[in-house]
Formats: sequence, C-alpha cells, structure tokens
Amino acid sequence: MNNNIDHTDPAKDMNTERGNGGETHQRAGDDTKVLTTQQGVAIADNQNSLKAGSRGPTLLEDFVLREKINHFDHERIPERIVHARGSAAHGYFELTESLEEYTTAKVLTETGKQTPLFTRFSTVAGNKGSKDTPRDVRGFAVKMYTEEGNWDIVGNNMPIFFIQDAMKFPDLIHAVKPEPDRGFPQAASAHDTFWDFVSLSPETMHNLIWLMSDRGLPRSLRMMEGFGIHSYRLINKDGKSTFVRFHWKPVLGVQSTTWDEAVKISGADPDYHRRDLFESINNGDYPEWEFGVQLFTEEEANEFPFDHLDATKLIPEELVPVKVVGKMVLNRYPDNFFAETEQVAFCPSHLPPGVDFSNDPLLQGRLFSYLDTQLSRLGSPNFAQIPINAPKCPFANNQQDGHMQMQVPKTRVLYEPQSLDPTRPRESAKRGFNSFHEQLDDGVKGRVRDESFADHYSQPRMFYRSQTATEQAHIATAYAFELGKVDTAHVRTRMLSHLIHIDEDLANRVATALGMELPEPADAAAPVQDLGTSKAVQTIGLTPDSLKGRMIGILVAEGSNSSEVKKFEDAAKAQGASVKIVAPNKEVVLDDGTRIQADERLAGGPSVMFDAVVSIIMPDQAKKLAKDSSALDWFNDAYNHCKAIAYCGATDEFILSKLPVEKDEFVTPLAELDAFISNSKSRLWEREPKVRDLA
Repeated sequence: MNNNIDHTDPAKDMNTERGNGGETHQRAGDDTKVLTTQQGVAIADNQNSLKAGSRGPTLLEDFVLREKINHFDHERIPERIVHARGSAAHGYFELTESLEEYTTAKVLTETGKQTPLFTRFSTVAGNKGSKDTPRDVRGFAVKMYTEEGNWDIVGNNMPIFFIQDAMKFPDLIHAVKPEPDRGFPQAASAHDTFWDFVSLSPETMHNLIWLMSDRGLPRSLRMMEGFGIHSYRLINKDGKSTFVRFHWKPVLGVQSTTWDEAVKISGADPDYHRRDLFESINNGDYPEWEFGVQLFTEEEANEFPFDHLDATKLIPEELVPVKVVGKMVLNRYPDNFFAETEQVAFCPSHLPPGVDFSNDPLLQGRLFSYLDTQLSRLGSPNFAQIPINAPKCPFANNQQDGHMQMQVPKTRVLYEPQSLDPTRPRESAKRGFNSFHEQLDDGVKGRVRDESFADHYSQPRMFYRSQTATEQAHIATAYAFELGKVDTAHVRTRMLSHLIHIDEDLANRVATALGMELPEPADAAAPVQDLGTSKAVQTIGLTPDSLKGRMIGILVAEGSNSSEVKKFEDAAKAQGASVKIVAPNKEVVLDDGTRIQADERLAGGPSVMFDAVVSIIMPDQAKKLAKDSSALDWFNDAYNHCKAIAYCGATDEFILSKLPVEKDEFVTPLAELDAFISNSKSRLWEREPKVRDLA
C-alpha cells in the first residue's frame, strides 16, 4: 500500500516559462544539461519551428526541426512509428456538386465521375500486432487516384490534433508510446509519461477531451467521421484562394462502444474492426461516407474567435456549415494485405493542381515528415512505383536509378532543359501545380508562436458543454480511469488544474473519483471564452434511428424453435441489420430437425460483439446454461451495456431470474418483436447509472 503521496510539482522549479502562444518552455540553468542537436549545437527553442513571421510558412533552413523529425522518422524499421495497426479497402469517390467556383481540381469540379481510391483506417499508439479497440485516436487516410495525380487526404477521426507545431510531434509520440525503460503499456495512454507531457502542454487539452469522449472508442470503422484536420486552400482559375477543411461523414452515423465493451471485445476478438470491415464489404453492405467541405475566406477567418491555422482548433459547423459535395464508397477488400494495406504510403504533400497548403505549422512539418518516413519504411525513393502507390493517370519524370527501380527509361536524356530528345516531358505553366501567391506579413523571421494560438481551453469547454449528460459522464469517467493509472501525484494534480478551466463540474467529478482535492487553476495564457455549443460534436446525441450497420446476436441451442429464430432474423435483416447465430456448440439441431452451423460458439461470441441480443432456448438447455459462466456473462454484459434483450420463457425462468437484470423497457419477451426491433436501434442510457459507477 502506497500512502506516501507527494503532490509537489517539480515543474515549478524547472525554470518553466510561457511562450508567446502559451506554450511551455523549460529553460536550462547553470547546473542543468543543455539540449543540443546531434552535432552538439545548443537548442534555444524546442517548442517552435522557424517561420517567416509568427503566422508564416515554416522555413527549410530550420536544421533543428529537420534533424529532430528526420531522426524520429527513422526510429522504427520497418513498422510505421504511428498508425501501425491499420485496415484498408478500395473504393471510389464521386462528386455530386461541383466546386468549380473555388478550384480547378478536376476531381472537385467534374460531377458524376467515379475516381478510384484506397482508404486506410488505423489506431495511432499501438504496434502492428495490437488490438483494434483501445481508447485512441484513429487515422483516416484516403488516397484518390485522380486523373491529375494522386491526392492524399491524411487525417484522423477527430477534427483537431494534440499539438500546434510539428516540432512537438516526436515528444508527443515518445510520451504516449510504451515507456522506454519498461516497454509498456502497449496501445494505451493511461500511464505517467503521457499525462506528464500533456499536463505540461495546455495546447493538448482540446484533442485530449475528444480522446476521453466516446469518439475514442468507435463501434466500427464504418461509423467514424474523418477529418483533414488542417486548413487547406482551394485555388480557382483566376488564382483566387478560398480556405477549406475536409470532412468525411459516415452514412451509418457516428457510433461508439462503452469502455467496458471495448475492453471485453479486445479479449474476444482483437481484430473486431478489421473483421467488421471485411465482412461488411463481403456481404455487399458497402461502407459509405458523405464528403463535405467547410469553405471560408481570409476575411471571414480573421473574424473567427480563434486562429484557423492552429490545428488544435476546429471550426464549428454552426459557424461555417459543412457543404456536402460528394461521397466515398468502399466496395473491395485488398487482394493482399501486405502488398496494399501495409505498403500504401500516404503523404499530405500529394495533391492535385487547384488544392494548396496553408501556413499551419503542424501541416508544414508534416509535408517533410511523411515523405521522409516513406523513404525509411519502404527502403527506397522509388516507393511510388509499388502498385498501391502508383498513379493511375499518365506520369513521367527524369528520376533515375535508386534501390528498387522498376522502370526502364529508354532514353539518353534524363534532364532538362535539353535538345536531344524532343519527346521527353517538359513543364507546363498551364496544367502544372502553382502555389498560391500569398502576400506574407512583415513579421520577423524567428522561432515564435503567434499570440492567436494561446487559447487552449475555450474549445475544450465548448466540446464538453455540447455533450449530452451521458456523454459528459463518460468523459469524466475516462479521465478518472486514465489518471487513476498515473502514479505520479503531481501529474494528476496538474491535470486537474487544467480541467478547472474547461469546466469546474468536470474537474470536481474527476477529483472526487480520484479522492483528490481541487488545486488552484493553471495559469491560462489567454482568457477562456464561453463559445456557443455545437451539437455536431456529440456522439450519442446524433445516433441515427436505424438498424443499418448493427449486429444482432441470437442465442440458440438444441431444440430451439426454428420459426421463432427465423422470425427475429428476418425482422432484423429487413431493417438493415446483420444477424449472427450463437450456440453452445458449433452445430445444433433445431426443433424442426434442421441442423445449423452457428456463427459463433457461446464461449467465443460474447454479447459485447453485438448491438442487441435475443435468446430462444428450450427449458432443458436453459437449465444447463444457467450453470455456464459464459452464458451468464452473455446476458449480464448485454444488460450492463444498456442493450436491448429479447427473451423466451425458459431464459427468464432459469437465467434472467438469477441475474441482477431489471425488466425495464429494453428487456422484452419474444412476443414483443416490434418493441425489440425498435429498441435495438439505440441503447437505454438511463440504465447505466444503475449498473456502474460513473464519475
């Protein structure tokens, strides 16, 4: 028992200062080691990349940034450093409304055309062999093979990121990865180093509260939103620029699991999301997303109560509505997982003419980092010749040789200008990529973060206060769980000091769950604003009233009523749900003599894998199952996870009567088929406080 609790925060005695944008600087004293480059050059600022003015583009001359990211990119061979655990599928993009007013990119101006694409979803923190269902951000990367070249929209299932400057990305990932002296925990943020880093970096607060929300526990890859995160530019034929943010909205709606389900699913099926994607495509239930854009001008951006170049800030849909202009459909699973899902290489720098970058300092660093990563992971600058990465439009260049060179240029000329081969490719001012001619401000070159990046609490406050009461309870409980894994007392205290700024009720709930007292609020680098709430950031509040994409589990055993099973199966499928039969054995004989093969044995098909459950068993079988812990867990978990349950008389008499299951409106007899089907479209969240403690 550890009863020696010290809440003293040593960071206060480490020459800790705030920068211009509210970022944390810790300065070396006379007796402190100085941070240096690999060449021994002392580093003056480890928080900000070198920019042309506080809001200008990042400069290539920043050797500190380049060395730091270059070394980070080469830390793992050959697995991806982040986003290692991925699943992917082929499909197409179809534009439904032209954006010709804003861009020359054909993929965004020519309606009706189907552009082939490849989409990869991934967890961030875990290795390639980790589970599908941890609490984590999910990668959402789309490679469109447009007729003007490949376009990679490389984003996440959350509209913001943890950090404001690419300089901090290695630190963030070093903090969340398994601690280097012990090699654990894997695929988890609930440990000291992560919370030490984020609690010293207030800019992380917004992405952090999204991670603690139900968005960090997606029900399915098909039920995640995707976001491009950064502001980009669209350039029209007159050279006019319009800022844009990209959105993918799932047709099935945003849906999540509970934490208890996610933990149990990972034990029952660590490939839960990958299997769901495979099976949905195999069954013809093709995952589909609407593609939307938020469009705004420089003048409109100047009126926002935040800086849109700050990747820790979203643009509320109430402020700039999402304009749906297309759709993405995934209709083919990869033929070979390694050749396609593992070897696909995404780079934010891959985009067609008519789309351009903004000066977002995180995006600017990614433009270097991703290409450098592919060179290390795939072993050659010729990675673009791997089929999954190769453009599907004509392409030609003067590159030659190198490891894994597969092309055979039949020419003596691989340079230009030249006069020996008039058939060789040449530049095109008309068709080529042209960067926007931006008028930069008169800022002084230097390592500085603009003051407009200093507000770290207003949007997290907006996010929390926008949630339903159930979702707020889930967020508070998630913070309590994660911080409960943090053994360093002053880190917990420091984190509570940030939560006070986000919402005092949230801070109180977390502190009470941890048995701690609230500390003084952290110093806020900028005034905290009470922004308008946004329903668009909810999860439970936006759950669609539909069974499409959901999975119903029907428990049967020897002698089960065949017509009753078929009645429930047909009713669920008629509403768009999938159905799996669960039984004590792999094969069972029903009352009409039909021998069927179960999709899952009861011991391997727990109810956490289903959105609602039905039990159709005979009395003799119910008596047997009443002594089986996996059967009792099957019903207990379904009830505890607020799901709909339909039961037969034998199930009620021999199983449910022995369990702490209250006959509420979501626990219904088989005769109430319509009620069960209706209930299966959602969960009875009012049940949750009765079955578990919430912060």
